Amino acid sequence: MDIRQLRYFIAVVEQKSFTRAASLLNIAQPALSLHVRNMEAHLGTSLLLRSSKGVVPTETGEILLRNARIILDQLAIVEEEIRGQENDPAGEVRLGLPGTISQILSVPLIMAARTRYPRMKLRIAEAMSGFVLDWLREQRVDLAILYNKPDDAGISLTHVLDEELVFFGPAHPARGNRAPDPAQRSLAFEDVAQFPLILPSQNHGLRDLIERHALARTLVLNSVIDIDSYASIKELVAVDYGYSILPFNAISKEVEAGSLRSWRIRDPNLTRGVHIAHAVSRPKIHAVAAIESLTHEVLRELVKSGRWAGVAPQELDIDCEMQP
Repeated sequence: MDIRQLRYFIAVVEQKSFTRAASLLNIAQPALSLHVRNMEAHLGTSLLLRSSKGVVPTETGEILLRNARIILDQLAIVEEEIRGQENDPAGEVRLGLPGTISQILSVPLIMAARTRYPRMKLRIAEAMSGFVLDWLREQRVDLAILYNKPDDAGISLTHVLDEELVFFGPAHPARGNRAPDPAQRSLAFEDVAQFPLILPSQNHGLRDLIERHALARTLVLNSVIDIDSYASIKELVAVDYGYSILPFNAISKEVEAGSLRSWRIRDPNLTRGVHIAHAVSRPKIHAVAAIESLTHEVLRELVKSGRWAGVAPQELDIDCEMQP
């Protein structure tokens, strides 16, 4: 086996498809299949099998996958040392982002990376936070931004910021429907819990956070609709189907446009932490550390400029050091 074959094998597993892997690698699919068959013949065992979920590794394939990633990581470290990339990192860095953060961060981070590190390629993958965490555990991404702290000793977290959660409703509720006083600037969480709420479904990270606060105060949330789409939640609230709790940044444009009205939540003030995460078992090469540091820098600028609404600039954690 050689390094090229290991790269090909990892691509097939990560893409769960020979066709997608061949397209990503820019080689013909028959050639890719031949490389894998040669590896299986050399090792005397089957490495991949087709399932309802696509192409997946066998038990021996998992062993090869784990070690292939270690080998390629070590090779990257050696290449960096030889090329002296401390001042001009190169290579590819994969960053996993939740969709709500990707909408804010992806474009300015890509632009900053292209300017600061022209020899690097930043690849961004977007999904719900839970899937992003799975990618990090499977080493399909080098870095991730997560909302919740996973109970996982293998994940290293750096707190970046806390964004405020707010209570919001229709700007013009129907006559006769219960509605907060527009003159109030904040509502107690105990009062918020009693309104008809449209929230993400159970086991969604944001819903779990709100439920934990309610449980700590022996409150029962008056949840009338469960839906995991922020866009749908906002649309239903705007037409007076209920109220909701989301990060202020998610509704700031609608509030400014006048289709929604928001109130701060007190007793307690609800916030959601944002963290940059890295798998402890994966060596943090200089290129990854450079993107991590740049991500902190771009986030600081987004908060200071007001593009990430609902975060006070002084709340942003600025203690970030690039690690070699």
